[in-house]
Amino acid sequence: MDWFDTSDYWLGRLLFKEGLAVIYLCAFLVAVDQFRPLIGDDGMLPVRRFLAGRRWQRSPSIFHVHYSDRFFAGIAWTGVGLSGAAVLGLLDLLPLPLCMLGWLLLWGLYLSIVNVGQLWYGFGWESLLLEVGLLAVFVGNADTAPPLLTLLLLRWLLFRLEFGAGLIKIRGDPCWRDLTCLSYHHETQPMPGPLSWYFHHLPRPLHKIEVAGNHFTQLVVPFFLFVPQPVAGGAAAIMVVTQLWLVASGNFAWLNWLAIVLGLSVLPDGFWEFVSPFTAPSGVAAAPPWFVALVTAFTAAIVALSYRPARNLFSSRQMMNASFDPWHLVNTYGAFGHVTRTRREIVVEGTTDTHITPDTEWRAYEFKGKPGDLRRRPRQFAPYHLRLDWLMWFAAISSSYAAAWFGGFVTRLLEGDRATLKLLHHNPFPDRPPTHVRARVFRYRFTTRDERHATGAWWARTYEGEFVPPVSLRGPP
Repeated sequence: MDWFDTSDYWLGRLLFKEGLAVIYLCAFLVAVDQFRPLIGDDGMLPVRRFLAGRRWQRSPSIFHVHYSDRFFAGIAWTGVGLSGAAVLGLLDLLPLPLCMLGWLLLWGLYLSIVNVGQLWYGFGWESLLLEVGLLAVFVGNADTAPPLLTLLLLRWLLFRLEFGAGLIKIRGDPCWRDLTCLSYHHETQPMPGPLSWYFHHLPRPLHKIEVAGNHFTQLVVPFFLFVPQPVAGGAAAIMVVTQLWLVASGNFAWLNWLAIVLGLSVLPDGFWEFVSPFTAPSGVAAAPPWFVALVTAFTAAIVALSYRPARNLFSSRQMMNASFDPWHLVNTYGAFGHVTRTRREIVVEGTTDTHITPDTEWRAYEFKGKPGDLRRRPRQFAPYHLRLDWLMWFAAISSSYAAAWFGGFVTRLLEGDRATLKLLHHNPFPDRPPTHVRARVFRYRFTTRDERHATGAWWARTYEGEFVPPVSLRGPP
């Protein structure tokens, strides 16, 4: 059907699916690496306890049928294998029904994990990965032309992602309106990257240009996604470049990379053939009638489900990163409606002293991503997601974010739990666990250029107060 097929986007679809497969692979590897200390049977927020008395309709997941750590690991490793096959292009070589089934399994497996992940999976990019992943089921395989309706749904998702984020900002913190937010954000963002110190020290006028450019990209450019080429491709290219700027300036798991792969799907084959040696195959088959009917019905369902997210965009009480159904089918997005001006960090320390005195020597645990050691340069981890480090950032903003899990975290440090210690960069007690653990709050800031030159430190800090007093296994955290 001429109206249904769009052979001009074969390469764009290929790059979209390859990029999405890499992100899926990363997400499932995160689940494999981190689930035991976070949500395993001996974890801080166990899945079994979460599922007790919880109805399947509220959190659809295969783990309602059965849960064990071994079963969870099997599901996560199955996701790793499937996404690895997708990265190699093997799913796209399958007949269309089997290709669709493979991508549907990826979506279903990750949905099962997200819906039992609790606080550790309460980030907007989890819903975004699920929504993008479901759309990937309906973009066809290597032998069929990309469906126009699915490509339009990808643009609609990219529009909501960018425009929703722009509205959250312009309605939120006044610093977005006076163009000063990035004078703070590079320093106070959840997990700075190796270039964040340099971004922070850019001239203030350039920070204002950054903010103005962000507003243009998120509030104006998205509307051009729905006009004919080459304008739509130009709009997507602007978004991709902006997202790469964000990738360079911080660590936001796979959020930016999902926006990038969505943007790649908008660029026509003519663009890719111009900038690369690759060409789209000729004579791609038209979609079979059953696929046309299925995609049409799916599109109608997404249009109907888009009513509440679309209404939310224009609401004075706009929500960000909200799902309107437990399947995460059509969601609303946005981030940093408020920008913190001060960076606070929780520093967790232990000692082997039996009795606490003013002379007690305390040694700090170092996290993989969040700041700690003043001389340790921030690392690049995205698209890998350090879930504990992110929750530590929220906990430093308000202890309410830590109420459900921080006590369990401290207990596991006192027990020397190996799975928990693997989440950390450095364990200062390799031989035996500490007798006491405490947590203190410090105010962190990037060093100035002069301080950096004189001391070699990336951070400076001042003590603010106690987060958790010294505790031992003899006393409850």
